[in-house]
Amino acid sequence: MLEVLKDQFPIRFHLSNGASCTIRPIMEADEPGFRGFHEVIPEEERLFIRSQIKDGSLFKEWISDKENIQHFALLAFVDGRLVAMGSLHQRPGGWKRHIGRVYFLTHPEFRGLGILDELLGVLVKISTQIGLTKLETELNGERKAAIESMATIGFHELVRLPHYIRDMQAVSHDYVLMGMNLFAEYENLGAGD
Repeated sequence: MLEVLKDQFPIRFHLSNGASCTIRPIMEADEPGFRGFHEVIPEEERLFIRSQIKDGSLFKEWISDKENIQHFALLAFVDGRLVAMGSLHQRPGGWKRHIGRVYFLTHPEFRGLGILDELLGVLVKISTQIGLTKLETELNGERKAAIESMATIGFHELVRLPHYIRDMQAVSHDYVLMGMNLFAEYENLGAGD
């Protein structure tokens, strides 16, 4: 389903510092850059990143979904350097099939320059094109800048549970679930399973 939307890429825009940025779907050749990108993320943030990144299984899972039925990952590049990623995940059926889940991560040197807003804008557009009516994202409570960015484009806190999640060192943190209502394109709304 998402495969059809790939002809919308690459998307080019300028960051607030004037640098040219390109967004495109993830490709098999991106694996070394994908791993390298995650190595520059500060240790305190890596405590929340799924372990499947280190062993490569997350990348393989995303790449193996050739028709992007459940996973659609976008990468952002500046001068050929991977500086951000965003992903949309959907369920192909069931009672939550109308809800997409988004995740994102930005290189520390490129935060606050508008990349996250652009990535999320693209994922929101794609979500409406494929008939999703809601988006969610999960964050730990310390990611205040990310929470503010999400709120800027229309997400709001659905749930905040104090000390509900634990990082990879078993330290407790607040869990924040944010959501956004979408106006899906009428012709893409499913009538059921």
